[in-house]
Amino acid sequence: MPKAKFVSGNIFRHIILMSSTNAIGLTALFLVDLADLFFISLLGEAELAAAVGYAGTIAFFTTSISIGLAIAMTALVSKAIGQRDIARARRLVTHVLATGLLISASIAALAWWFAPELLSLIGAKGTTHDLAVNYLRILLPSLPVLGLAMSAGAALRSVGDAKRAMWSTLAGGGVNALLDPLFIFAFGLGLPGAAIASVLARFVVAGVALYGVSSKHHLLTAFDWRLWLADNRVILKVAGPAMMTNVATPIGNAYVTAAIAVFGDAYVAGWAVVGRMMPVAFAMIFSLSGAIGPIIGQNFGAHDYPRVRDALIKALYFNTGFVLLVSLLLYWAQGLVILGFGVAGEAASLISFFCTWISFSFIFNGAMFVGNAAFNNLGYPSTSTLINFGKATLGTIPFVYLGGQWFGPLGVVAGQAVGTVLFGLLALRLAFYTVNRVTEKHQRSLEEQVALSPDMPLTPFCSSRAYMCAEAEIDESTNGDSIKL
Repeated sequence: MPKAKFVSGNIFRHIILMSSTNAIGLTALFLVDLADLFFISLLGEAELAAAVGYAGTIAFFTTSISIGLAIAMTALVSKAIGQRDIARARRLVTHVLATGLLISASIAALAWWFAPELLSLIGAKGTTHDLAVNYLRILLPSLPVLGLAMSAGAALRSVGDAKRAMWSTLAGGGVNALLDPLFIFAFGLGLPGAAIASVLARFVVAGVALYGVSSKHHLLTAFDWRLWLADNRVILKVAGPAMMTNVATPIGNAYVTAAIAVFGDAYVAGWAVVGRMMPVAFAMIFSLSGAIGPIIGQNFGAHDYPRVRDALIKALYFNTGFVLLVSLLLYWAQGLVILGFGVAGEAASLISFFCTWISFSFIFNGAMFVGNAAFNNLGYPSTSTLINFGKATLGTIPFVYLGGQWFGPLGVVAGQAVGTVLFGLLALRLAFYTVNRVTEKHQRSLEEQVALSPDMPLTPFCSSRAYMCAEAEIDESTNGDSIKL
């Protein structure tokens, strides 16, 4: 039976453990994406690498829907665990998975049908366009499976089982790495072979994660469509803004890709390498939002607001130190990256520019990830949406456009970084404002409770709205695992 493990113990240790286990799993998947591009580059056709870059932009958009649903899973389930309402946690896990499956299937169908138009919109042309369409249409039908995998992994992290979530992604990454060369070279399938390998890997990730949710933590319950409809009001209140938040990033990236495409396929191929390299190098930062989300959520459910603030501060320290270290490594290793992917000229210049100057801006990307975790898990997901859409539009379009006009393709990349810095600082400011606001709101609520009923017992796991003066009783015979209300 799950317990609220993050409401006690060293927060920095929790952050490191959650981030590292999440990052290991993500790195495995991102490394496979990087290996995809490496194997495809061995085929010796520049159009193939560019096609992966274009298709990856659209795939990132569809995947962001699943990420938004996983965020809702973390925010709702970790709060229920913090309140020690295990029955509600189980119901939410079941219903978020059902909602996610329905939404992911709908998005996948639309993206599959309009794949040619979407790719044309971001600048794909000719042979490159046709290759990207074929690749994307093999990949998209597995989006619902990926959605289940992500939400199940989020459920595992919500109860503190980051290791099992990590093993699910490691298993998928291992399968993909084994099947890539087999399908691409041995079976002679080329680019479609890479897509098929990715599809099979998604089934493996989903299978391992769902086994942990169901058999190890018993977090599933019987599906009741009436309760599902009722819970969807809460689920979509978080998932809706979270999905929009995550869609904002690929929209911004699509504009950047289109801006680079003006300068030719060689620069797009270089951007594709950067796009695959970034998640591998900064997997720890990409994992930060999902890692501290359960920590914030459980302590929010337990009304321990100083601990929520402490989690934000220490996550930011961790983020800054890690980005500085990795950026220096990228600066020193840029020659190896260029040599490893066999690129030269225009593509190499873009990769070198990113490794030398742009990688440091990920400090502010990390600040946005930490801010997103605060907004989504403290009940203000719309703030996260506004920040991310602001960054994808006001923080991207004018800077990228002017950068491209003044400095060419390198100016496009630099313009995106400028917007990241500005909106990272804004997200950071609003995150601490939100914590202060939630703390003050709860303090006023406690004062009102005491004024109305001075003799009412208050516990850190009981709020006037949710429990109406009921005190949580922990069944000592099961070491606190069985919760009675």
